[in-house]
Amino acid sequence: MRRMQKCCNVLTEKTEKKMKNCMVCGKPLEYLTEPVEVKCYYCSKEEKGYFLCPEKHYVCEGCHGKGSFEAIKQIALNTKSKDPIVIADVMMQNPSIPMIGCEHALITAGAFLSALKNNGKIKIGDKQIIEAMERAKTISKSGYCGLSGTCGIACGLASAFSVILGANCSKDKEFSIVLHTHADATKVIASTAGPCCCKRFTRDVLSVGCNLAKIYFDIALPVFKSDISCSFSGKHSHCLKERCVYFEGGG
Repeated sequence: MRRMQKCCNVLTEKTEKKMKNCMVCGKPLEYLTEPVEVKCYYCSKEEKGYFLCPEKHYVCEGCHGKGSFEAIKQIALNTKSKDPIVIADVMMQNPSIPMIGCEHALITAGAFLSALKNNGKIKIGDKQIIEAMERAKTISKSGYCGLSGTCGIACGLASAFSVILGANCSKDKEFSIVLHTHADATKVIASTAGPCCCKRFTRDVLSVGCNLAKIYFDIALPVFKSDISCSFSGKHSHCLKERCVYFEGGG
């Protein structure tokens, strides 16, 4: 029994994740311009990566977001709120969601579609919400916002619009709307980029989504950006503080 307890303690110690900086030790990450051979601290998967901490810890995409998809999905499918930013903030408070990461692409897709679903003007089912999240998950990869100029959060909103419209690359207007959605979302991210903040990007992109919902679907979703007081400021190494519209000096 003692031996089993000891093994369990070691497992718990190794799987406990930090939500800021390096998931393993909490030290600031080093962002590389060229990939290096790395091994995931948790599952031992070997691959090429662009991020390491000073202790050379690396966490693969699967381990980084483990548990987050289910947590986001449950909130998206069960919330009664019609405000996508309120829904997103509830999702971001979940302990499985790190400070930055592609989990926010799932949050954007899930929060936007659940708000539209609760509005009731157009029919959106649980399968559509999950499908948009799956698409966002497929196309998003940590750090590639800076490495390629494509942010998964913008993809999350575009995925939501694609699901609603039934868009694909063989269609005309629907395909165009999805591309414009991604472009508008990317533009708002770029306009305030500074160092990356997935919390800020998610809120800003959802505001874009609300504007587009009015244009394309004649749906007015409630958005109260002025009421948001960010609780994550103290958890982000690169917080813009007073330069961010959501900063209240707390966190």
